[in-house]
Amino acid sequence: MTSRATEVRLASRPHGVPTLDDFDVVVVEIPTTPPGQMLVRNLVMSVDPAMRGRMRGVKSYSAPFEVGEVMYGAAVGEVIESTADGYRPGDHVLHQLGWRTHAVVDPAHAVKVDGSAAPLSAYLGVLGMPGLTAYAGLLVSAEFKAGDTVFVSAAAGAVGSLVGQLAKLKGAERVIGSAGSAEKVSYLLDELGFDAAFSYRDGPVHDQLRDVAPDGIDVYFDNIGGDHLEAAIDVINVHGRIAVCGMISQYNATEPTPAPRNLAQIIAKRLTMRGLLVLDHAGLRDQFVAEVAPLVASGELKYSETFVDGIRSAPEAFLGLLSGANTGKMLVRLSG
Repeated sequence: MTSRATEVRLASRPHGVPTLDDFDVVVVEIPTTPPGQMLVRNLVMSVDPAMRGRMRGVKSYSAPFEVGEVMYGAAVGEVIESTADGYRPGDHVLHQLGWRTHAVVDPAHAVKVDGSAAPLSAYLGVLGMPGLTAYAGLLVSAEFKAGDTVFVSAAAGAVGSLVGQLAKLKGAERVIGSAGSAEKVSYLLDELGFDAAFSYRDGPVHDQLRDVAPDGIDVYFDNIGGDHLEAAIDVINVHGRIAVCGMISQYNATEPTPAPRNLAQIIAKRLTMRGLLVLDHAGLRDQFVAEVAPLVASGELKYSETFVDGIRSAPEAFLGLLSGANTGKMLVRLSG
């Protein structure tokens, strides 16, 4: 086994859109393994939109990344050394110490995963945090019911693509998605079974949404915010429900962004608008896996992954995620 490891550190807090200069890639010695811990060689790691907020240094629901320190996030790796009960070399584990090739992992913060049941990368996407986010967000936060018309923004992403499919499988009347290119629109329509889709780059979101939802929408699953949220409020029906999972259009803003100009409609339409954090729904994980894993295995629930190779490419993968370079889950395959 090599004695060197590579890790990615936050070099500076971005002002506006992050750049490669905001990251440092550093070669270090592989850490020693304390008693009761395990040394894990990471095989694949996740980059997620929420990581942009953690680069700000502002107190939030998760601790911010510290300048000069290794970043972190979900990863799946192979146990190389272990003195932890229940774990042995060769096991695969899901943990939160990504952004490095090797990590010392506390077994209390790891979950064993089975690469023979599903690809290891799936535990970072469709069977992991994005999948649970889609499941809980649709069924709990948005209070979905059969017969609803559902609109999903960023619908070709890791979460949005699953929200739309789950809604169809559970009896939605109509599922509509927005995406950032003609290719992604075709993916939604031809592969994922959305009833309608449009590219938000082709014209005003409000006009396009009104065209494909002449009878309005009942549920809006928000991943973008901004003009998408404003359009959804205008088109949504009385007693509609909005689950706010993300607002990626605002993550790089350097000044406060205005609220939707039509927010007063929340009164007349008696809307429910609810923020969504997957951390609140950990108790649904077993139910989620029991229901969704068979759908993935049978091919009824499809998923896509965009891979970037090498730990040194992790910053590029993250920047690509923020600019919409991915279809489905953006992942980094690691090398030493």
